[in-house]
Amino acid sequence: MINKDRLAETFKFLVKIDSVSKNEADISNKIRKILESWGAETFTDNAGDKVGGNTGNLIAKFKGNTPAPPLLLNAHLDTVEPGRGINPILKDGVFTSDGTTILGADDKSAIAILLETMEVIRENKLPHGPIELVFTVCEEIGLAGAKNLDYSLITAKYGYALDATDTEGIVTRAPGANRLEFKIHGKDAHAGVAPEKGINAISLACKAIANLEIGRIDQETSCNVGIIEGGIATNIVPNFVTVKGEVRSHDEEKLDMVTNTIVSSFREVVDNYQPASDDDLPRADIRVKSDFSRTYIPDDHPVVKLAREAAANLGRKMVSKISGGGADANVFFTKGIMTGVLGTGMQDMHTVRESVRTDDMVRTAELVLEIIKLHSEAD
Repeated sequence: MINKDRLAETFKFLVKIDSVSKNEADISNKIRKILESWGAETFTDNAGDKVGGNTGNLIAKFKGNTPAPPLLLNAHLDTVEPGRGINPILKDGVFTSDGTTILGADDKSAIAILLETMEVIRENKLPHGPIELVFTVCEEIGLAGAKNLDYSLITAKYGYALDATDTEGIVTRAPGANRLEFKIHGKDAHAGVAPEKGINAISLACKAIANLEIGRIDQETSCNVGIIEGGIATNIVPNFVTVKGEVRSHDEEKLDMVTNTIVSSFREVVDNYQPASDDDLPRADIRVKSDFSRTYIPDDHPVVKLAREAAANLGRKMVSKISGGGADANVFFTKGIMTGVLGTGMQDMHTVRESVRTDDMVRTAELVLEIIKLHSEAD
């Protein structure tokens, strides 16, 4: 039933619409018009105002024609940079960009799949329960759209986000994450004439980082220092530096433990500096923010069983997977919405080498269609 050529054309149409984070209004409006023409009731919440973007999350509801409970289906509207002026190229069944930008398969392959699935349902008058399509903004900058979604518009208690690679996998476990920011205040001085009068903020930050285990901590936990910004010139002792990093773990106790270890390292280096100056220097301003919470969906949950049954009906397998990254599903989980993450086949996301096979998008569309069919029989 899935129309491969139409799906490919829809994908090409979508990736040509610029929609980097905070600039999703154009693509949101075009999708909304399509869905409304198919009979959906649509809403745009005020998440855009909260995140500084030009539009909010788009929610589209199809009433359904069976008494099944509501089913949530999710994709995000935004892309990373370089994501403007994308020129999609289809060769031998594989979509790529022209090499100067990303492709935007993350996550427009998902949007194309959902649109194709709903069009097949509409044109074939297939049975389906209530469906709630949730297209979020600003996913790529910290799941900001999902965090600011108007959940009063959502009634579904489970569903699927399309935001992974493996077309035969469902992500049921994803880590929680903390973001860390350290602002180290030192004291400036001439680096050649009187370096002893200064307090080198960059040196303090480096000592704190050198005491840490960075990267893979264990099978469940990782941490990273990703940004260091500071200094004005090579002949000035730097009086300020900002360090930003993150910790991720599937275990909440480990997440807290590693976070506290990093914070303690920075505090100890600054507090133990000798000789300290008379003006309360050096000083560390430390900020720890929960980025997203972990998710864990047991294999016997209906959202997993439904996906596996749908895959089996198509002669495929469906394997529960553990992810090291976050998705809108992490936020939905904290709101009581069990959301498995399905793959669309996209590869090398966030790079100019990004690609996706048309056949993989078709496979996922077939899977989603079968899920909706099976779900329509639930009560």
